[in-house]
Order: sequence, then C-alpha cells, then structure tokens
Amino acid sequence: MIIMARRPPELIYSVDEKPSNVPLFLLGLQHVFIISISLIFPVVIVKTIGGSDADAMFMVSMGMLAAGLTTILQSYGKHGIGSGYLCPSLCGPSYLSSAVMAAQTGGLHLLYGMIFLSGIAESLLSRVITKLRVLFPAEVTGVVVTFVGIAVLPIAFPRFIGYNAETGFINTTDLFIAIVTLAIMISLNLYTKGKIKLYCVLIGMIFGYLLSAMLGILNYSHIERILDAPVLGFPDLSHFGLAFNITLLIPFLIAMICSTLKSIGDITTCQRANDLDWRRPDMKNLSDGILTDGLADVISGLLGTFSQSTSSSNIGLSIGTGATSRYIGYSIGIVLIILSCFPKLAMLFVIMPSPVMGAALLYTVCFMVMAGLQIIMSRMMDIRKTFVVGLSFLVGLSAMTPVFYSNVPEIIRPIFASTLSLATITVILLNLIMRVGIKSSKVLEINPKENNTQKIFDFMKIQGGIWGARPEIITRAMSAINEAVEAVSFTNPDINRMDVKVTFDELNLDADISYKGSPFEVQTSRPSEKLIEEDENAIADLASYMLNRYADKVSSQKKGDLSHIFIHFDH
Repeated sequence: MIIMARRPPELIYSVDEKPSNVPLFLLGLQHVFIISISLIFPVVIVKTIGGSDADAMFMVSMGMLAAGLTTILQSYGKHGIGSGYLCPSLCGPSYLSSAVMAAQTGGLHLLYGMIFLSGIAESLLSRVITKLRVLFPAEVTGVVVTFVGIAVLPIAFPRFIGYNAETGFINTTDLFIAIVTLAIMISLNLYTKGKIKLYCVLIGMIFGYLLSAMLGILNYSHIERILDAPVLGFPDLSHFGLAFNITLLIPFLIAMICSTLKSIGDITTCQRANDLDWRRPDMKNLSDGILTDGLADVISGLLGTFSQSTSSSNIGLSIGTGATSRYIGYSIGIVLIILSCFPKLAMLFVIMPSPVMGAALLYTVCFMVMAGLQIIMSRMMDIRKTFVVGLSFLVGLSAMTPVFYSNVPEIIRPIFASTLSLATITVILLNLIMRVGIKSSKVLEINPKENNTQKIFDFMKIQGGIWGARPEIITRAMSAINEAVEAVSFTNPDINRMDVKVTFDELNLDADISYKGSPFEVQTSRPSEKLIEEDENAIADLASYMLNRYADKVSSQKKGDLSHIFIHFDH
C-alpha cells in the first residue's frame, strides 16, 4: 500500500479511497467486461488442439476463478502480498505461443504443468528483483508499457473494423457499431464529470450491446446460448491434472520473462498514476506485485486454466475513468468468482459482440501507449537512450509481419511471436550492451570569490542532457552544489579554487567538492532568524542546511591537504 504519495488532482477515487457500494459494484463490473475479452485465449488453445466445448467451458470458468482470486491478492498490498494497486489479472497474451506448443505436444495437462512451473520461477525471480533495477531503467520500462498497448492491436483492431480474415472484407455494420460505441465512451469522458465519467466504458458497452441487437449482430442464437447454459456449475474433477516436459522449459521461461516485464511496466504505471511526485519505480512494491503475479500462474496451473497476468487494458481503463481505488479490485474479484460458478451469467460476457470488444480495447490502449511514452520521456534523452528506445521500437514493430520470422528455430519462436515479446527482449539486450562505459565523470573548476551560480547551472544542464539524467535530479544537484560553494566561501574566505567532480552511472549521481581549507560541517537543523541576523557565519549554516535538504545524502571528510564534501542523489 502506498504511503505519503501526493494525490493527482484528476483522480476521482485514488488508490486508498473507497467508493460507496453501488459505484464500487458498477466500477468493478465494467472492469469485468474488459477482463472477459481475454477469455478468448483459453478458447483458442482448446480449439487449436481440437478439444471439446466442455474443455473450453472448464478453462473459461477456471480462468474467471483464477483472475478473481489473484485480483483480490494484488489489491491487498500487505505483508508482502500484492502491490496494493488496482491491477487486475486476466488471461495474458505473453504465453499464447508457448501454450499452443505445450497443448499440441502433450495436451492440456502439460499446459497446466508448464504454467505452474512458470509461476514458481516468477515467484523466485520476484525475491531478487530489487537487486536488478539496472535491467529496467525508465526507457526499458517505458518501451515495455508502450508495447503492451501495441500488442493488443492485432486483437482489437480487426474487431473494431469488422475485418474477416477469410474473405479480406470489412463489415461496415460492425465498423458502425464500433465507432458509435467508442464515440460514446470518449464523449462521456471528455464532456461529463463525476459519476457519469466513471462509467463511460460501461455505458458505452451497454449501448454497443443494444445497437448490436438492433442491427442483428446479436440474435436469438446468442439468447439460446444463455438459456442453454446451466444456472449453477461446478468444475469437473476429470479436467484437473499436471504434466511436465523439460524440452518446453526454455520457451516457457522466455514467456515468463516477457510477462514479468509487462507486469513491471503495469505496476510502474499504477505507481505513476497514483503519485503526483513519482520519480522512480518502488522496487519493494514491484517485488511484492511480481510475487503475486507468479502466484497467479501457480494458481492457474493447479486450477487448470490459462496463464494469468496483470491487465494493461484495465489499468488504462482505471486511468481513463479516474478511478484507481484498490477497493475496486475486491469488487472485480468477487464478481469474477461468482461468475465462475454461474455459467448463465458468464455467458453474457462470452457472447460480447466483436465491435464492442474492439471499441473498449482501443479506448484503453490509448492510455497505455501514452503512459509508456510518458515514462520514457521522464528522463532527459541522450544518444544512448535514443538508440535503445528507437531500435527497440523498430525491431518490435517488425513482428507485425510474421513472415520475417517464419523460419526461426521452434525453441526461440515465442520471442518472435508478438511485438511485445520481441520488443521486450530487444530493449533489455540493447540496454545492457549500451551500458558499457556508461559511468562518466566531469570536473568543474570554481573560483569561490566569483559568482558561480550561472556557471554551475550551465555545467549541470549540459551534463544532464549528455547523460540523460532525470530533469528534477539535475535541478536539485544544481541547487545543492551552489549551496555548498556558498557555504564553503563563507567559512573559508581565503581559498581561490574548488573542484567539483560530478559522476553519473544511471542509478546514482554523485558530486565530490574538494578544496584546501577547513572541513565542512553538515547542518541538519535550520538556524533561527535571530541567529542569522546576529551572526553572519550563520548564513553558512543556512546554506549547509539547504544543501542537506536538496540531496539524498551529504557527508564531509578531510583527506591530506584537501577537504571533501560528498553529495549523493538516488537516480
């Protein structure tokens, strides 16, 4: 759970604010509609291997149950379980390629077993992820979040325009329904306030259902499917079972890494959306969230369903509606668990018209893509970062043309199966390669008897741009160094030279100020107004106090003839 985060003004319900019961249910319900779209993945798996309708219905029901349980856990955010954010779970796309491979090789029990093992691996990875921050700086996380949105397009856009892959034609009726549905969602978001804005997606989808019924997209056959479904359903024990195959371990580990990085991006987006002063990912919070994401796959394997992952679309929906309360996660979880036991109710989501699906997905993707771009641009972009981000985008987008990678070896095919997996692996590798020689130092010579404020500011601004440092860190460093120089010039009026050595290595920015003179005393309390008026040396104490406020850590020591002031900033 997040403490002391400054509430963004655009949020109607922030992370720890609980809506009343009726809004809580309705907000949860519109998230369930988005989650239900992902139920297409277990159906695709079953149909690919020629499975029965009973197999498909079982996986769908267990998928709802697993999503409900893990959404509640993710919203909990205490005692090391869950991120404490509204970060719902659904059947994630990262495992689709490897899942088909497993189901074709050894049936559904092998699929469940490999998902179970992947969950164990991700849970173990979560325990060391706090030590791996170097692997996902802002540019890596931002690229992953952006491609989470882009990866949804192959599912969303054909449904939005009514594209038929067999005939190559666009269904204009589907396109009309999708445009109207999306227009209602956007209009309600832009031109209304309060509760109507909160339910803009739900209202848009209801209109989409009604319009689909009026234009014949929804017909009596769909009503028959609802009527034929049992009112109450319990899982058939014969569907449970785990099997394992070591030859599938590498494809599933690759899928696990992609899914983990996607979840890192999702949770980072939640952190950023709920904190106006967000600077960098909270690694402990990420660790707890990834542990729960791993447990979601353990639960999915045991229950007998497709892999669960954090839902980027639902996070986009929460940002778009201004309702990011984690209590909505409890509402979502309870609704999903109930639906898993009532097939007749679940069928309402299964028969969702394709153009309504497409409109809802495009609405949420807009927010995910923009969230990713904002994370990327939260740093000052240097040449290194430009290549890391630019090449990752280009290589990742190449996966939209599958023929390029049709002949890659089977064992690494999951990497090239989607834009998300390819962009993720590419950005990680490029970031590691281009980190070679990243640590850099620069020295500024200062005459304390002169006015050095502009000189320091110009120096740090130029170096910040070269290093690609975060703008707010550079601003704080400018002010801290300036205060240190002023403090030393008061206590050592006879010195005529100071050397400021600034070092940057992506995770840290350090300044070592050296001079020949008396050691610097770090002040942790502000001198009184009266003392400042009576003792001119108190001005140095005030400058020292301000320096301590700007920096994350300040220390001083004497080495030989030189005194040193060490100023540290977490980056």
